[in-house]
Amino acid sequence: MGQRTCAIVTVSDRVSAGTAEDRSGPALAQLLTNAQWEVVERQTVPDESANIQSVVERLVENGVDLIVTTGGTGFSPRDVTPEAIAPLLERQAPGLVVAMITTSLEKTPMAALSRPVCGTKGKSVIITLPGSVKGSTENLESVLDVLPHAVDLAKGDVGAAEQTHKGMSGAEVGAESVGGHSEGGRREHHCHHHHHHHHPHHGHHHNPAHGDRPPATGAGTDDGNIPVARRPRTSQYPMVSFEDALATVVAQAPLLVAEQTFITSPNVVGSILAEDVRSREAVPNYRASIVDGYAVVVTDGPGTYPVLTASTAGTSTVPTLHPGQIARIATGAPLPPGATAVVMVEDTTLIKASADNHTEELVQIHVKQRLNDNIREIGSDVALGDLVLAKGSIITPAEIGLLTSVGEVAVRVIRKPRVAVMSTGNEVLEADAKELYYGCIRDSNRPMLLSAVAEAGFAGRDYGTVRDRTADLETSIRTALTECDVLVTTGGVSMGELDLLKPVLEKGLGAKIHFGRVMLKPGKPTTFATLTLPTDPTATPKLIFALPGNPVSASVTFYLFVLPALRKMAGYEHPYLPSVKAELSSPVTLDPARPEFHRAYLSIAVDNTATSATNSDGSPRTRTRIVAHSTGSQRSSRMLSMRGANALLKLPAGDGVLGVGEVVEGVMFRGF
Repeated sequence: MGQRTCAIVTVSDRVSAGTAEDRSGPALAQLLTNAQWEVVERQTVPDESANIQSVVERLVENGVDLIVTTGGTGFSPRDVTPEAIAPLLERQAPGLVVAMITTSLEKTPMAALSRPVCGTKGKSVIITLPGSVKGSTENLESVLDVLPHAVDLAKGDVGAAEQTHKGMSGAEVGAESVGGHSEGGRREHHCHHHHHHHHPHHGHHHNPAHGDRPPATGAGTDDGNIPVARRPRTSQYPMVSFEDALATVVAQAPLLVAEQTFITSPNVVGSILAEDVRSREAVPNYRASIVDGYAVVVTDGPGTYPVLTASTAGTSTVPTLHPGQIARIATGAPLPPGATAVVMVEDTTLIKASADNHTEELVQIHVKQRLNDNIREIGSDVALGDLVLAKGSIITPAEIGLLTSVGEVAVRVIRKPRVAVMSTGNEVLEADAKELYYGCIRDSNRPMLLSAVAEAGFAGRDYGTVRDRTADLETSIRTALTECDVLVTTGGVSMGELDLLKPVLEKGLGAKIHFGRVMLKPGKPTTFATLTLPTDPTATPKLIFALPGNPVSASVTFYLFVLPALRKMAGYEHPYLPSVKAELSSPVTLDPARPEFHRAYLSIAVDNTATSATNSDGSPRTRTRIVAHSTGSQRSSRMLSMRGANALLKLPAGDGVLGVGEVVEGVMFRGF
């Protein structure tokens, strides 16, 4: 038989009105596509029974095999999807409802408030799912394996139904024979919530286990498919020094290609120029006055003269000035032909004005000017052909002004990397979740990292939160890397039961992990990998930074590793963050096992030490020094240790305490 067809109907007032993004619809489409369904239509309707029924009835008439709705199954007064669908069903399918509810109840008791209905109309199977990405995909996954069989039976295709049933039975036997442990059978402790269309999409599908494929590098052997009780008790990835890790990151970061960009583009500031820019015109391209005053003929000298005319900026033509005449002129205005200097208005006196006082007729010049006084000559700012900006220059607002002044509207710059940001973890809730369920945390990592990417002048893209399941992680990572140059994830890189990032990268995606542990505090489990996608026509390697889940560790390792890589890719000659020497304002205890990057605020202080030296005006000469102020407790989960910080103090491992006044190196990620 041909590929089974399906349609997705998103039920949401806000999405239908265009005030919210449909994120569940794309996630469900990806999930179904991965499961070999042909998604023939996606529709959005408001929370109105008539609209819902009209769309579903049309899809049934068109012979769509499976119709999936998402949204409107809760207890809100506007949640009417069950009431709209139930009257259409010719046969109820309570088993599908039980399967979905049971699966969700394993995650959260809040699933009891969902009101799905399922059944058939004509030859179409209809199921209703919650509106959230997690709720809808989890519910669909719970019945995904049986839906082909249900469709075949609804269509009366007994032969296809028998073949599908046999295939399902064989798959079950195969899963058992792998060793009695299958990913789908593992119960997960998961925080489930029902916000409609809240998460960016990430597809969910079941892939065969990749446990028999060797690691890309041969270094790591952690495998998410191995039962937790049989896994190694220590990480199989060798510990590397911070210096070696950073050098590896920068060496692997590719320089991106140059592209032509309009200088009015909001992204051009912070870009690196890919070629020299020479002036195609002189600035100014006419002789201009530097001051407000009067154009004169120098040989005339002081005296009283008739005022010929007035020249203002923007004047296209001015009459020739002859000896014995002067002309009123404004700053930046073109000099009249014949003028050889400009006298400031402060060095003149009005002798006679017109009867209506609108124009000057006679003005006395008090000073004798020298030839070309107060005149800006052609090309005196920028001469024709001058080097305006050299290749490798960083474009700031000043460079924008300079380029505009010489008539440049577009320049070639190194393309900035596109950065995907993704959180992982069953316990992670959206930052704006109304209720914080027991055992769950708000996702501070994604908003923080997206802000840090933007602050550094790069484009970040939000890829939401992905649950701790191998198939989900593989699909979401592959999608992000298809669309972006760099992926930054948080969580899932330590030694927990559901820390699956490393095996997913190596075994699932075929990425090369360059390091999986760094001798560093905070941030020891930081993982860096590269992957060249077979679909990438440029064959440019994608960078993957799997950062720890603790928010401070994620923030610190972003500045230490990710930001230098982004700067290298964007063409910065010196991609590393600047460092300065600073004096401690309070004692700091060293960590005996690992070098530490201590969060601190650096400030400039006046050295009050008495000195006999003086400035040229006789005032005492003072000196300044940079002082480092610790932000307090440095626990890796304590985001307060990042508040107000602008630097990371690079402290060596060792016993003891560094005292007040000792000088340490501070890596600055923000200015004073």
